[in-house]
Amino acid sequence: MASLLFRLGSFAARRAWTVIVSWVVILGIGVGAFLTLGGTLSNSFDIPGTASGAVTDQLAKKLPDTAGGTGTVVYRTDDGEPFTEEQKQAISDLAASAEDLDGVASVVDPFDAQQQQADQAQQLTDGQAQLDSGRAQLDAGQAQLDAGRTQLQGGLDQLTAARAQAEAAGAPAEQTAALDAQLAALNAQLAQLEAQQATIDANRTELDANAEQVELGSRLLDLTDGIGVVSEDGSTAIVNVSFTDPRLELSEEVKQSTIAHFQDEKIDGVTVDFGTDIAQGVPEIFGVGEAIGLAFAAVVLIVMLGSLIGAALPIVTAVVGVGVGVTASLAFSGVVDMASVTPVLGVMLGLAVGIDYSLFIVNRHRKQLLAGSPVRESIGLATGTSGTAVVFAGTTVIVALLALNVTGVPFLGLMGTVGAVCVAVAVLVAITLAPAILGLVGTRLLSRKARATIGQEHAAGKPVRRMSTLRAVVTAVVSIVALLIIAIPSMSMRLGLPDGSSEPSDSTSYRAFQAVEEQFGEGANGPLLVTATLDDAVSDDDLLATQVTVAEKIAEQDDVAAVAPIATSDDNTLLAFQVLPEEGPNSASTEKLVQDLRALPAIDGDITLGVAGQAAINIDISEALAAVLPLYLVVVVGLSLLIMIVVFRSLLVPLIATGGFVLSLFATYGLIVAVFQWGWGADLIGLHSTGPILSFLPVILVGILFGLAMDYQLFLASGMREAYVHGASARDAVAQGFRAGRSVVIAAALIMVSVFGGFIFSESTIIRSIGFGLAFGVLLDAFVVRMLLMPALMHLLGRSAWWLPRWLDRLIPNVDMEGAALERDHPAVHTDSIPAVQPPRTRAERRAHE
Repeated sequence: MASLLFRLGSFAARRAWTVIVSWVVILGIGVGAFLTLGGTLSNSFDIPGTASGAVTDQLAKKLPDTAGGTGTVVYRTDDGEPFTEEQKQAISDLAASAEDLDGVASVVDPFDAQQQQADQAQQLTDGQAQLDSGRAQLDAGQAQLDAGRTQLQGGLDQLTAARAQAEAAGAPAEQTAALDAQLAALNAQLAQLEAQQATIDANRTELDANAEQVELGSRLLDLTDGIGVVSEDGSTAIVNVSFTDPRLELSEEVKQSTIAHFQDEKIDGVTVDFGTDIAQGVPEIFGVGEAIGLAFAAVVLIVMLGSLIGAALPIVTAVVGVGVGVTASLAFSGVVDMASVTPVLGVMLGLAVGIDYSLFIVNRHRKQLLAGSPVRESIGLATGTSGTAVVFAGTTVIVALLALNVTGVPFLGLMGTVGAVCVAVAVLVAITLAPAILGLVGTRLLSRKARATIGQEHAAGKPVRRMSTLRAVVTAVVSIVALLIIAIPSMSMRLGLPDGSSEPSDSTSYRAFQAVEEQFGEGANGPLLVTATLDDAVSDDDLLATQVTVAEKIAEQDDVAAVAPIATSDDNTLLAFQVLPEEGPNSASTEKLVQDLRALPAIDGDITLGVAGQAAINIDISEALAAVLPLYLVVVVGLSLLIMIVVFRSLLVPLIATGGFVLSLFATYGLIVAVFQWGWGADLIGLHSTGPILSFLPVILVGILFGLAMDYQLFLASGMREAYVHGASARDAVAQGFRAGRSVVIAAALIMVSVFGGFIFSESTIIRSIGFGLAFGVLLDAFVVRMLLMPALMHLLGRSAWWLPRWLDRLIPNVDMEGAALERDHPAVHTDSIPAVQPPRTRAERRAHE
């Protein structure tokens, strides 16, 4: 590898303009591909196979009108007074005409819906009054009927007795016939009364049936109390837009045309805002904060390399690499669903590793120039030695990012793939374009003052002292304890996806979220869609009773504010309900409510519940990502051990490196929870709201921070191994390797922190949290683990740090990461060596010295 890279670097230095023009052409092709093939980015996240996804599929089959995406349009009066009739009419007209937009299935006019709710309530009130009146009339008729029956029965008794007496007295037939006629008349009247009784009974049965329906309707109306689209004070109204396509398939054109429809028609005295479901902003790829971070990185480079040309070179190559990697990736956004955060992640990684990788090669070349090496041969050797380390480090990051595909989460795998592409381009740029530019600038890479010292001994008289054992013990203990303390908040981590409250405070989505929360309650920003699946179809007559039974069962759960039936399938086997939680979509209570509803046993033995809706989808995604984190961590840690065993030919060095990475990772999680979930110091970074941690952030951090941690481990530990292999004692090798690599690792880490830190001030909470996690993850790992903990443990282990079983030593290949063989082939090219001076040893130390 080293020899191949030596030839590649030498070729780039000789054919500098060919290489530079080639990269310009590649960049042009990437830009052209993006402009012609690129599509729109998505703010939606999804994972196949979730419980909410199954419910959505069921709705798409039986209730397609409820399966499409939705959009929220919020109108408010500027003065806080109720809408005027003119304003109401204007909003209603816009709602009606919006149904003609492409991709729009239906639109709910808030004032029409409010009137329908009022009419339904009035109908129930009128119906109850009519029932009471009818019941009173029936009671009065029954009383009259009972009185008539009593009177007729008395007459019958008298006539029957009179006829019996007449018959006993031998009355003539005419007299008994007259009495029989009177009895027949009374019996006819009694028969009429019985017929009237039957009518009254039938009316009463019908009245009781209607009373049951009214009573069920009243119970259902009580359960819906709290669900509305016009606020109580009449100053805020919600227009709900339903789209034909599902949320994940909803095109940006449909969203933007919907926004334009309501936004372009101004209504005097009324402000309109839009929910995140249609107006969530796409984060800008590069802003002011990122520029400041890049400027700080430039300062670090100037201090490190001592010249403006030297400082500019890594930045230029990194920018070219980012341009190629990001535009090439965005060119595929027209054929795959790409999350808006994906290219931003590519920019983050491309800039950070691009600057660092070029810095490693430029710094090595600079030292060789100062030592008097010829320019082109020095470029070749710098590419062959430091370039080999760059290729290995980049490969490690690429493997970790590509391993995100094993999680089975499509959008996460795509993010990892795009990040890997940007890192791969950064590596290629570092080993080709950087040597080409170095070949053009020649010795002008050095400042005029530095050029005057070429060939002098720059490090002479600066011996290295190894640390004492006591210092190593204290350093190791303090570092481990500090990282464990910082990691404590990670035990309370809750995962979620951002909602409107995390949008920029001046955005339309944030204003819409706040308005809905203030006027309709927190839960109105994250209603749940609950389905009830019946084994057997319910009859139309029993439908209302079934809806009430299901709604009351749902309402019995904790933290349910209101329940309302919204749809029934044609075959009466699927019922849909809107459920309003007490708290917002990212609250712990809403998450528990979703879990409780899914855990309910079948209602009446044959009705099972399912939960969907945006809040439930976010919860499912967060749970799924939390579940894959341990698997991914095991995969990454396993890869780290295998790769480092091969590189360092040691078992304990990889264990130290991996253990330190795990410590710094969880410490980073702790910092993120403390700031973004608990709100500690949130004001310092301009964070206006707190909440759950971005659900895919822990997984993303594992992949990226692992790769970067191995970069710094490589550049420090390889120097230690080089010194050990070349004859230094184990503890002296730790000191020599640390001294040789610390300056470039410190500079590289500061550059990483500054680049990632610039994204902390992004308007997007997603980008802000990723930038924060990466910046502080690198800070903790580079300066606490790699610069303090790792050297201390290496010192304490001594020679055993490099122990490897003989059978394993024979099996694994010999990877010359230090490029020692290449240096032997080019003895004219050299850098300064750093002599090691041992502190005075006690008798016991001399006996223990290896």
